[in-house]
Amino acid sequence: MIRKVLVANRGEIAVRIMRSCREMDIASVAVYSKADRKSQHVRYATEAYFIGPSPSNESYLDIDKILDVAKKSGADAIHPGYGFLSENADFARRVAAAGIKFIGPSPEAISSMGDKVTARKIMIKAGVNIVPGTNENLKSNEDIQRVAKEIGFPLMVKASAGGGGKGMRLVREESELISSFNMAKSEARTAFGNDVVYIERYIDSPHHIEFQVLADEHGNVIHLFERECSVQRRHQKVVEETPSPLMTPELRKKMGEQAIAAARSVNYVGAGTVEFLVDDDHNFYFLEMNTRLQVEHPITERVTGVDLVKQQIIIASGLPMTWKQEDLKQFGHAIECRIYAEDPDNNFMPSPGVIKHITEPLGLGVRTDGYVYEGYEIPIYYDPMISKLIVWAQTRDEAIQRMKRALFEYKITGVKTSIPFLKRIMDTSDFVSGTYNTHFIPNNEDYLMTREDCNQECEDIAMFVAYLDYAEKLNSSKLGITKDNFNAVSSWKEYSKSKSVNRF
Repeated sequence: MIRKVLVANRGEIAVRIMRSCREMDIASVAVYSKADRKSQHVRYATEAYFIGPSPSNESYLDIDKILDVAKKSGADAIHPGYGFLSENADFARRVAAAGIKFIGPSPEAISSMGDKVTARKIMIKAGVNIVPGTNENLKSNEDIQRVAKEIGFPLMVKASAGGGGKGMRLVREESELISSFNMAKSEARTAFGNDVVYIERYIDSPHHIEFQVLADEHGNVIHLFERECSVQRRHQKVVEETPSPLMTPELRKKMGEQAIAAARSVNYVGAGTVEFLVDDDHNFYFLEMNTRLQVEHPITERVTGVDLVKQQIIIASGLPMTWKQEDLKQFGHAIECRIYAEDPDNNFMPSPGVIKHITEPLGLGVRTDGYVYEGYEIPIYYDPMISKLIVWAQTRDEAIQRMKRALFEYKITGVKTSIPFLKRIMDTSDFVSGTYNTHFIPNNEDYLMTREDCNQECEDIAMFVAYLDYAEKLNSSKLGITKDNFNAVSSWKEYSKSKSVNRF
């Protein structure tokens, strides 16, 4: 059994992995950059090691530094989390070569699924439905014009090594084709060092549904049902839920079987996610396979009772996983909201800074996977996600109401957050009815992107906060200021107008 795990990551996912390690009496090793000296994952780990400057390419992406810490600390396994090196086949290969367990799939599986053109070819052979398109490297304008005429418009130009919406272009008319092709190649070259692109038919108004899979070294492969991930902004997920409102027992069975077939086709070992696009007629197509733990894995844990990180560690130890397909059932409904330090009213610009106050929601059916605390400074160098808020209830309607309550309780000051935006999502009729698809945010943009009206009490509180700030600057904090006497300074109104005051 693995006894010490180095977590080659930071933030909330590092803390989440370490929690499972602690429950299994496994020591955890943190690595951290200069910007993360005071991060929660450093405090939580059994031991922690500094690995370099704040930029990720000089710290969290430096394979040599991470392997050096693994040797110094005596770690017998490395968990990559998600992002950074989690889907880097060379990293997995070098970890194994160093005699250390990589808590994830083989380098070969990572390589196969990391290249989307290769993945499409493998899925065809495995009998998995794929979106009609090309399975070749399109090198010239002539190539893409020929294939585009065969597929028809609209279509998608996509980077073979892509992810997160990078190197992706929607082409509705032939006149846009060549420019979109060249932009996708250029963006892919910059983002991934690989400018191979392919094209596929554009599925209009799809649902983005993924299946969680687990596989061990003993030939056992299971799926843990689906997650609905259609609430997306710029091809990045914002809200996820399970079960999917679209799902039927028959569709779930078919998609689950194909998810298992996809995992078996590459001799997959560990936790992975098979992603599909599903149209309104319940036709579904393989999109990609993520060879790592997903950000949204907690909602699967909540409805199945399976700790996915523990299962990863058990599998990496060479043991059979502790669950069989017939043991698994979905119980209740779970929703996850991603809480970001960003300003929804300013095109979601990142909002780094010091957290002055934080109150996390509590109560029945509420889970927060986070890593920040009062006085913590959110760095500018990394993804601005603060936490993941997960709720569970017996029904979907109850889960939505519980999420609304939890978002109401979640208070963060000092930085802008996406909480107001998420509150509006929970109130949107398309979401409440469960009839939404990947166009949900654009279709509801007028409501979602408009600041909520504030009642008079809210205005009073906001102005009072502005006044306290103003009084403090005048060294007037010893005057015994209360809400009843804040009119003492005549210019507080002018001051409040000049400041961007958070509304409560």
